[in-house]
Amino acid sequence: MKSEPFLEGLSRATRGAGEASLTTVLVAFAANLLVAVAKSIAAVVTGSASLLAEAAHSWADTGNEIFLVVAQHRARRPPDRAHPLGHGREAYVWSLLAALGLFVAGAAVSVTHGVQELMHPEPATDFVVGYVVLALSFVLEGLSFLRSVHQAKPTAELMKRDLIGAVMASSDPTLRAVFAEDSAALIGLVIAAAGLGAHQVTGSATPDAVGSILVGLLLGAVAIVLIDRNREFLVGQEANPGLRAATLRALLAEPEVARITYLRLEYVGPRLVSVIADVDLIGDDPESNVAVRLRALEAKIDASPAVAGTVLSLSAPDEPSLTE
Repeated sequence: MKSEPFLEGLSRATRGAGEASLTTVLVAFAANLLVAVAKSIAAVVTGSASLLAEAAHSWADTGNEIFLVVAQHRARRPPDRAHPLGHGREAYVWSLLAALGLFVAGAAVSVTHGVQELMHPEPATDFVVGYVVLALSFVLEGLSFLRSVHQAKPTAELMKRDLIGAVMASSDPTLRAVFAEDSAALIGLVIAAAGLGAHQVTGSATPDAVGSILVGLLLGAVAIVLIDRNREFLVGQEANPGLRAATLRALLAEPEVARITYLRLEYVGPRLVSVIADVDLIGDDPESNVAVRLRALEAKIDASPAVAGTVLSLSAPDEPSLTE
């Protein structure tokens, strides 16, 4: 299929994106597991509420990566008779469960413990241990975050958007989850360090408890955003205007196509769309010949690794043509 560079870039990105997303998730899993163990030990040694909140955060993230690995595996299963467009939407189901886990195991635990610490404050000890663990955690979380940034950059360039905007608009829920969780982790570490430092300076457990609550609220906000984005893709998210415009140009460039009167691109999985269009073919062939030409054009579009399925119908003569 003839295409503009945007579509060519999308096809190239689609070919290797599954492996890249899996690598990103595995890197995040390893980093979060190491960080979770270190934070848990430090929370026990120091008695810091902020460190306990961070430990809960990291354990929640570690569990979430398992959901994301399952999402990657199940979404990549080939189409079958019951699922002619493939199983891509399963990625959003499992990513939604991961976001719910972040909300319950991370946000709720952190806020609850912070409130309990405010009501029954306990002094922290061995602050140096806490600082060392927080610094080590920042390095490991930073490495995981840089991996997600590395994967997101081509998507941002393809969509001609800033990095955060591209990640939020991306149809890849695992990339969005890792990017958001690692961003929240880095911010949470700064909050925990500030709470621990204030606890050491003032001798009061209140700043530490407030830090735990703030970490929980941060995780809750991130979880709600991720839940909502997965919900939007599950109920049917239309492709972004840039992809729609590029597809329209590519279809109009086909020698068979005179005009297009309807076009809908819907995401059916990570970097995967279904194409539905009404087209007016050149010439006045008999109906049987037109049907053959339509099927051939559908097959041509389906050859793109970014297309899960194509359905083309004939335009009515009085229907207005689509333009960019």
